[in-house]
Amino acid sequence: MKIRILTLIFLLQCVFNLGLHFHPLDPLSPQEINKTSFIVKKSHLGTLKDLTFHYLDLEEPNKTHVLQWLSSKKPPQPPRRRSLVVVRAAGQTYELIIDLTSGRIASSRIYTGHGFPSFTFIELFKASKLPLTFPSFKKSILDRSLNISEVSCIPFSVGWYGETITRREVKASCFYRDGSVNVFTRPIEGITITIDVDSMKVVKYSDRFIKPIPDKEGNDFRTKHKPFPFSCNVSDTGFKILGNKIKWANWKFHVGFTARAGITISTASVRDTRTKRFRRVMYRGHLSETFVPYMDPTYDWYFRTFMDIGEFGFGKSAVNLQPLIDCPQNAAFLDGYVAGPDGTAQQMSNVMCVFEKNGYGASFRHTEINVPGQVITSGEADISLVVRMVATLGNYDYIVDWEFKKNGAIRVGVDLTGVLEVKATSYTSNEQITENTYGTLVAKNTIAINHDHYLTYYLDLDIDGNGNSLVKAKLKTARVTDVHNKTSSPRKSYWTVVKETAKTEADGRVRLGSEPVELLIVNPQKKTKIGNTVGYRLIPEHLPVTSLLTDDDYPEIRASYTKYPVWVTAYNRSEKWAGGFYSDRSRGDDGLAVWSSSRNREIENKDIVMWYNVGFHHIPYQEDFPVMPTLHGGFTLRPSNFFDNDPLIA
Repeated sequence: MKIRILTLIFLLQCVFNLGLHFHPLDPLSPQEINKTSFIVKKSHLGTLKDLTFHYLDLEEPNKTHVLQWLSSKKPPQPPRRRSLVVVRAAGQTYELIIDLTSGRIASSRIYTGHGFPSFTFIELFKASKLPLTFPSFKKSILDRSLNISEVSCIPFSVGWYGETITRREVKASCFYRDGSVNVFTRPIEGITITIDVDSMKVVKYSDRFIKPIPDKEGNDFRTKHKPFPFSCNVSDTGFKILGNKIKWANWKFHVGFTARAGITISTASVRDTRTKRFRRVMYRGHLSETFVPYMDPTYDWYFRTFMDIGEFGFGKSAVNLQPLIDCPQNAAFLDGYVAGPDGTAQQMSNVMCVFEKNGYGASFRHTEINVPGQVITSGEADISLVVRMVATLGNYDYIVDWEFKKNGAIRVGVDLTGVLEVKATSYTSNEQITENTYGTLVAKNTIAINHDHYLTYYLDLDIDGNGNSLVKAKLKTARVTDVHNKTSSPRKSYWTVVKETAKTEADGRVRLGSEPVELLIVNPQKKTKIGNTVGYRLIPEHLPVTSLLTDDDYPEIRASYTKYPVWVTAYNRSEKWAGGFYSDRSRGDDGLAVWSSSRNREIENKDIVMWYNVGFHHIPYQEDFPVMPTLHGGFTLRPSNFFDNDPLIA
């Protein structure tokens, strides 16, 4: 009876929401999250030991149905709302799809493949406290003459290194605060604590050596300056937020928030000023995975090769954005909702902000001096709309921006900041170093370890429709032959463009930097008035970075998609996570590289997805300590023969 009442309430809410800016890709509401968990708990799973929710998100509806619903003037019945759930119970992983309309379990199965779902906050919290009561650890702290009340332990994921049988484990590393707030700068080196997360027990402990703990003096990351008020709302139009839909200038799009990806941008369309209609650009875009391998192969560090989105969750790690620090004072702030470990909805306040940004430059300008008696100057300020979130994953903070421009471009940026992950050492100056330290001595007794960052973006581009192709516009040197000119030219060479259309996913794996090339996603069935194929091109903001690890190294096996900066694959609704759905302790047998190489599907004039890796090789420097100035990376998707002329000229 209770389920029927909840279903009736839910249906009434759906009817109400349909009249208030409903969108088929809206993230699950708190009511939908709670209803999902209630249905799961009422099933046989509710009787099993240690039922824990690890993933609870919208089961993405069929893309064709969504597009039909959005394009119809009189929308048909909206796609059914379903939730995808992953729970752990009695030592096993269960996958369920819940039909929220009928209030029933549509499907249920036990997952038996490799890898595990992401950790919950409660699991990480318990693992962080476990060493503090472990007798061997307490003795190690006493042997170092430290006060255990000043010790903080942080659990790290452990990856996979060829084991045939794996369990859910973390390795805890511990730090000595002693009044310092910069916890990561004061490691207690030499101790490794392996914890079985399911049983929440220490299964392996080692204390191999003692190193001096770095000094706390000079490591405070807090600024002494007050935030300076700033405003970016500088246009005369502003923006409108209608539910999860945003309208600004010539753009309209849908914004969502999930526990795994954080910000999601959907159904982004740009208005063509000549035809007075909106044209499709991107169906869905979000961060897919992060890969952060540290370059210290020693016993205490080798396992630090994190896949943060799949192991911990980018959305779950989102922070409350602070006015004047993260966003201008007149920004609009948006909340998100995720499921807690018990399946109940948890509100995450102010995890996204939306604001207009003045780039303090020109979107275009020109001064013409060749009109007799006149000097004519015209231009337009570079004003854009930004959707922002910040995720703090351990020592690093990631500032993620989706920026929409009036010229039809989408600029995607990420800023890395936070504090370095360091190891304690006996060295106090470079002159003393006689071995490979795998990093930089950034302060006395403090080595910051070399490492990489790869942020992989999922970009389901629909340029003027679903039938798209990848075109490689290669710049080739040509010799002047002068066969068509009666008058000889003194020029010896020029460059020309040779276009190649990718046929299969093998052609869609692209290395950049070895030759000049522009990558375009085009719609071969759509032309401009003068006959050019409409498209968008990818513009990286710096030379793409790819992994330098060997192909047989276990971290690289798990993240082999980092060998290429660009991948283009056929659209498949289930293929969204570059490192595979179950990233924790994964073995590289699922994910982007596997899908592309094993299936090698056709991608010419098909519904396709572009994946782009924003990569960083990070050699630490002293200026990165005690807090790291932001390091920027990103790319732009820019219209290329998409419009008949500059869209800024109405």
